[in-house]
Amino acid sequence: MPTFAALVSGTGWHVEDLLRAASALDVSLHVLPFDEVEAAVGSGAGRVSAGGVALEAVDGVLVRMMPPGGLEQVVFRMDALHRLEVVGVPVWNPPRAVEAAVDKYLTLSLLERRGLPVPATWAGQTAAAALVAFDEFGGDVVVKPLFGSEGRGLMRVSHRELAWRSFHALERLGSVIYLQKWIRHPGHDLRLFVLGGQVLGAMRRTAQGDEWRTNVAIGGKAEAWTPDAEAERLAVAATEAVGAVFAGVDLIEDLDDGRRVLIEVNAVPGWRALSHATGLDVAAALLGSLREAVR
Repeated sequence: MPTFAALVSGTGWHVEDLLRAASALDVSLHVLPFDEVEAAVGSGAGRVSAGGVALEAVDGVLVRMMPPGGLEQVVFRMDALHRLEVVGVPVWNPPRAVEAAVDKYLTLSLLERRGLPVPATWAGQTAAAALVAFDEFGGDVVVKPLFGSEGRGLMRVSHRELAWRSFHALERLGSVIYLQKWIRHPGHDLRLFVLGGQVLGAMRRTAQGDEWRTNVAIGGKAEAWTPDAEAERLAVAATEAVGAVFAGVDLIEDLDDGRRVLIEVNAVPGWRALSHATGLDVAAALLGSLREAVR
């Protein structure tokens, strides 16, 4: 029986779903808090562990979610994942993919380098430069946190005075100012779940009421959607661009030019809404694929 470890942030539906799938697949699964990871070097050997489990001895590690933390904490957690990879423990997603996908600017840079369609985006550190970008984007932008998910912290700004205030507040906080030109879209986006170079399933997420954000975590409605060949091509290529084994890839249709653009690649994607909308057993697919990879 293979033994895996899932590094998580708290407990909840996804943890229970992974444990259910592990039992059905006859897989031993340790669910371990990411913030309990510790490591040592010297005395002839290095070691990485969490919750008393030696991670260098398991057959594979699944990175489910990284908890919030300071810069040093986040860097150390990634260092530990790199250590596991170096000593031969399969880590899904690989640490380089997690590092790339968690950073919105880096993600889009990697996608653009592959020739994939991305929205007009600007990132910088001063309010004055951000106001120039705001004007160049037609005075209608979405302000996003550089790191973040589930639509949290997004703000549409289409008034210059509000833009001035917002950008100066972010500058005072020492934050990166990350702007995306507002895309006129049909009120929904598309989430495709890629695993092992193929699209496992997809859903359409529709904003509700006066809300423009489509994320299910903030009230969006999810329904099963059958992707066409072009959507599948974009999703798989985006996943490969960040070096991920599995990912949640978001596409949105730009009504002004009729094309789809890639908004995000999530290397620690949730799948609750996708499973409910499509009936897919994503947890079983993930653990099953990891089991096949380590055989």
